[in-house]
Amino acid sequence: MIAIDQIARIPLVPLLVAQGLGIRRRVNQLPEPPGARSGTEGQGPTLRLLIIGDSSAAGVGATTQATALSGQLVDQLAQTHRVHWRLEAATSATTRVTLDHIASQMPQTVDVVVSALGVNDVTRATSKTKWVERQTRLADFMADTYGAKLMVASGLPPMGNYPKLPQPLRWVLGEQAKRLDRGLANLASRHAILSHLPIDIPFEPRFQAEDGYHPSEEAYALWAKLIAEHIHANLTT
Repeated sequence: MIAIDQIARIPLVPLLVAQGLGIRRRVNQLPEPPGARSGTEGQGPTLRLLIIGDSSAAGVGATTQATALSGQLVDQLAQTHRVHWRLEAATSATTRVTLDHIASQMPQTVDVVVSALGVNDVTRATSKTKWVERQTRLADFMADTYGAKLMVASGLPPMGNYPKLPQPLRWVLGEQAKRLDRGLANLASRHAILSHLPIDIPFEPRFQAEDGYHPSEEAYALWAKLIAEHIHANLTT
């Protein structure tokens, strides 16, 4: 059944395109922060970690990778494990782009994959069917080729709440994000290694970067804590 927002967007296409181009120019002004994208930290049982995703996984909104998602997640996990980690993320990456990139790399055995994808799939109007199919292929690839025991897929953010997104673009993207997130959660309930972690970060100014679109360092810290707790609760050793 076609949703109301999918029908309503048809006559709004010229306006949505114009609004989208304006937003894209603004949000692409923040760079990916400098810093290490692989390394080994901590003491204890070995944990091989791969982080993949888009600009949020790449740490846009933070000043360094140490204060971005990867650095803060590794710090959390290194309290109990010897973490061998690697970050493969890029601004504007979609699920399809990420899958193609990972498939082109030399496979390395990992225990846990953390995925932060979906916003760019939303802005490119990826259908729920294609989104679920690509997420399935990505999770299967991680299990079959990388040997991952757990893949934590972060839920999509509440794009309908982004105050700097103009209407009606905000409503259209918000509804699409909800739709893809439901598809991801449903897939995770059926997949052997995939686990869906809803984004549970208060939508307050202190958790937003200066562009009003990406996470702040404070948000990255909270997000990393939620992921680390989820890994500890769901990883079977």
